[in-house]
Amino acid sequence: MDKPLDAYIVAESLPIIEAMSVINENGKGVAFVCEELVLKGVVTDGNIRRYILKNGDLSAPVCSVSNTEPKYLDHHEYTDPKRFMCEHGIKAVPIINSRHEIIAINFLYENQVYKSTSLNVPVVIMAGGKGTRLAPYTNVLPKPLIPVGDKTIIEIIMDKFAFFGCRNFDIIINYKGGLIKAFFEDMEDCGYSVEFIDEEVFNGTGGSLSLLRGKYNETFFMNNCDIVVEEDYSEILRHHKQRGNIVTMVTALVNVQIDYGTVTVSEKGLVTALKEKPTVSELVNTGLYVIEPRFLDYVPDNTFIHITDAIEAAIAAGERVGAYPVSEAAWFDMGELTELKKMREKFEARR
Repeated sequence: MDKPLDAYIVAESLPIIEAMSVINENGKGVAFVCEELVLKGVVTDGNIRRYILKNGDLSAPVCSVSNTEPKYLDHHEYTDPKRFMCEHGIKAVPIINSRHEIIAINFLYENQVYKSTSLNVPVVIMAGGKGTRLAPYTNVLPKPLIPVGDKTIIEIIMDKFAFFGCRNFDIIINYKGGLIKAFFEDMEDCGYSVEFIDEEVFNGTGGSLSLLRGKYNETFFMNNCDIVVEEDYSEILRHHKQRGNIVTMVTALVNVQIDYGTVTVSEKGLVTALKEKPTVSELVNTGLYVIEPRFLDYVPDNTFIHITDAIEAAIAAGERVGAYPVSEAAWFDMGELTELKKMREKFEARR
């Protein structure tokens, strides 16, 4: 079972001998030295071992043996944490927010750990689509019930939110909705509050939101049923609230390599530059949103629209629509067969 973030944090004044106990108990060979979660340094079992060999005083504070210039990543950076760790020869890297507080820790061979929170924010899961790109799987199973490892994708999504204290789920269903209901009915107490909302007609990810009109008087998350974002959801929510957004879209920076050489031409038709197989970087919509209830005013009843149509309507009306960027490595997508295979491989590598 994953340990909480606190298992890897020690105070600057903690005696070295007690820091040794923390490192032994967390089993990762490392602890991060903090003051109220503000990152001050890092100490490893190797640091302490070398200190002991020099007959150091084990009652001294751990800050006396820690590295005061630890490697870290800002939570808005697009760097792949595993690649970063490999490049710097480290096995753990903390993720910090704008206040330099640790909000998560990435490990080279293990799952990411986060600060324990209890958001208690409702979550809407869009689970009504036909999943045609995942045929023939979806000829038998609805997309939310396709297994990724030893769990279905919808279970993985719900477990992720539950870690941050979100246990109330509204699941919008349509295609093979009876199978989804039966799946949850067969489950023993999952510890979640689940309510199903039946979509009679396919109205798209935007149109189906109209079924929620009047249901919420508070901020809620919306998650497509084919994606998982590994990020601190409390930070996403804090960012959304702080900016006063009506909608916040979680976005990922995706690098796409063009398999051909590109040519830049001037207005006179002259070649001005050549690039061999360049890489293009774009922010893409992951399918995770934070939404204010009044956003539903931009969703018409009984109309097929995508959520992006409603977002564009809100932008045109002068509303604040924000973006919360994450690295491409934090976004898991199973929207088509090739991506489903990649998602399974990624989750297997993190087990």
